[in-house]
Amino acid sequence: MDHPNPLALYIHWPFCVSKCPYCDFNSHVRGEIDQAAWESALLRDLAHEAAQLPGRRLSSIFFGGGTPSLMPPSTVAALIAAAERAWGFADDVEITLEANPSSVEAARFADLAAAGVNRVSLGLQALEDDALRMLGRAHDVAEGLAALATAQAAFARVSFDLIYARPGQSAGAWASELARAISFGTEHLSLYQLTIEPGTRFATDAAAGRLHLPEEEEAAALFEQTRAITAAAGLPAYEVSNHARPGAQSRHNLTYWRYHDYVGIGPGAHGRRGGMATMRHKKPENWMGAVARNGHGLVSEEPLSPAMRRDEALLMGLRLSEGIDLARVAALSGETPDTVIDVQAAASLAATGLIARARGRLCVTDRGMLVLNAIIAALVPDR
Repeated sequence: MDHPNPLALYIHWPFCVSKCPYCDFNSHVRGEIDQAAWESALLRDLAHEAAQLPGRRLSSIFFGGGTPSLMPPSTVAALIAAAERAWGFADDVEITLEANPSSVEAARFADLAAAGVNRVSLGLQALEDDALRMLGRAHDVAEGLAALATAQAAFARVSFDLIYARPGQSAGAWASELARAISFGTEHLSLYQLTIEPGTRFATDAAAGRLHLPEEEEAAALFEQTRAITAAAGLPAYEVSNHARPGAQSRHNLTYWRYHDYVGIGPGAHGRRGGMATMRHKKPENWMGAVARNGHGLVSEEPLSPAMRRDEALLMGLRLSEGIDLARVAALSGETPDTVIDVQAAASLAATGLIARARGRLCVTDRGMLVLNAIIAALVPDR
């Protein structure tokens, strides 16, 4: 259900179950956490944001970060209750929690559902044990699928993610893996191509010749194959990497991509509210100290210029299959629909079938999504 003025709340939990070499600050193990102190600090951070945006109703809450499924269910329940008191909930409020597919976390799913979570996003990442080892995951396929079954029994809505375009992965192997994923019957899939980020283990291995990703043409073919298979199965792409049955799109993420207000609390959380960009202290200890001193964990709170808001709305909205409402984007900066984009570039891209314009909307076609970054660079004129 679309809301005319949605508001999303993101709650960042920075702790992992163990030290994690792939994260930049998720290094605190569970036994080191003063749970009561963390619950109190998160509630104070939430109260500060609620005071800045009175009179709104929450359409979604998202618990993300390190391993939020290891938050005490009592803390999850307290935060949900505080958010409802502060803002009130839309009738169909979506409350999502990210979870690793381990037996330890799956054992907590029933309690988390009782706390108010109604949607879970599982980080399965692969349905092959060799691939999971390559990706550095602690779970194997059997444990992951057991967690998926437990999630489907506990929550009304379930999503999971997979990573493809892995080293040595053929089109046939990916088609089989994706078909198996679809057979589990979840309403939403997040399907990401493996990318190499600077400073990671993958970057080191690639530089040393130990890791070989598919060539660009192979990766493009896998992307097209993914869209064709999911569409045929009734889970079409609604964003570059996200696929869902009609009506089952992530309402929380749609709030981001449609450029509506969202509140971020907890270490490292970002937000957009009332034309302001908010950012919290990243290190947990710094965030805790700021909350103790100031009643919130903000490290910065900066007004966004009309031009910045326009460009952010373009960058986010063009990721969606539905595209953007040019008049709405223009209103952010006081311009006209034909001045927020490069109209000559748009005409050229439309002629080659990479974008489409109709009834005041502009969207990137399936072909265009293959080169989305180049399209965005062409459409957003030099300011």
